Amino acid sequence: MKKPYNPATEKPYYVDEKGARQYNYSSTIFYLQHKGREKFGSHFRIHKEDLPIISKLLVYFTKCENLYEKHGIDPNKGILLAGPIGCGKTTLMTLMLDFTFAVNHFTIRSTRAIAAEFYEEGYCILQKYSNNQKIYCLDDLGVEQNMKYYGNECNTVAEILLNRYDAHTKTGVVTHATTNLSASDLELLYGNRLRSRMRELFNLISFPNDSPDKRK
Repeated sequence: MKKPYNPATEKPYYVDEKGARQYNYSSTIFYLQHKGREKFGSHFRIHKEDLPIISKLLVYFTKCENLYEKHGIDPNKGILLAGPIGCGKTTLMTLMLDFTFAVNHFTIRSTRAIAAEFYEEGYCILQKYSNNQKIYCLDDLGVEQNMKYYGNECNTVAEILLNRYDAHTKTGVVTHATTNLSASDLELLYGNRLRSRMRELFNLISFPNDSPDKRK
């Protein structure tokens, strides 16, 4: 008799003869909940209503090519995970780090922290987040403030996104982001020029507008 899957000691996949990971969906959800409790505490749980969103994220980050079309995923774009405050966007992106490969591993950085870096260090921060092949997840897109450096005001994150869009068209570099804002709110904040480029940068995955705040 096969013993039950143990997420504490086993990965939710096996490696086939071609070296590809083959995931078991049920085991993956158990593993995800186990890692969530490790990282965020024993109160963490996977909510049934979030499974469609989690499935899309897993298809993307595990590079499950045969399911891209079914889930509307373009593997050449990044992920823009949108939804109300507290619905679990940053938490899920943090958990996805356990499912990446070396080639698609990413670093999460809050937009507030990036804006604060610009305030302290100036325009070199634009280069830091723009001109390299490192994959970033810009967390809480749209909550950052315009910052001044020696009297010059700059929408730091907008400039970084424009630069990373240019890099994406030239080299394919990927960017991820999370946001509480709607598409129209983002357009008001960043302008139509950047909004249109964001469509080319990101696969949009959205929580329902009535998703509850899980932090309450």
